[in-house]
Amino acid sequence: VQLVESGGGLVQPGGSLRLSCAASGFTFSKYNMKWYRQAPGKEREWVAQIDSHGVSTYYADSVKGRFTISRDNVKNTVYLQMNSLKPEDTAVYYCNFANFANYWGQGTQVTVSS
Repeated sequence: VQLVESGGGLVQPGGSLRLSCAASGFTFSKYNMKWYRQAPGKEREWVAQIDSHGVSTYYADSVKGRFTISRDNVKNTVYLQMNSLKPEDTAVYYCNFANFANYWGQGTQVTVSS
């Protein structure tokens, strides 16, 4: 199993980024996928989730209305579109899925700063 995140970077407040997570080593289309984030000195927190078909999505209150999770089951990739970014969104972002174990990528750094 491999999850590889990309798309992070430095962005000004109010800006946008699109994160990608390329998955391999499992049947991607059968699993719900999630995004988490971990800010310095804080615990990892759940951000968003999408079902295996890409129909149902769920968001943490802190990102609702600003972030959009989506997936492409042909490309085996899950995305996180982040708009209206705030300094408090600064964190390492991880994609995740779970069957009998929890699987994580290496993370991608998002820094929101002027």
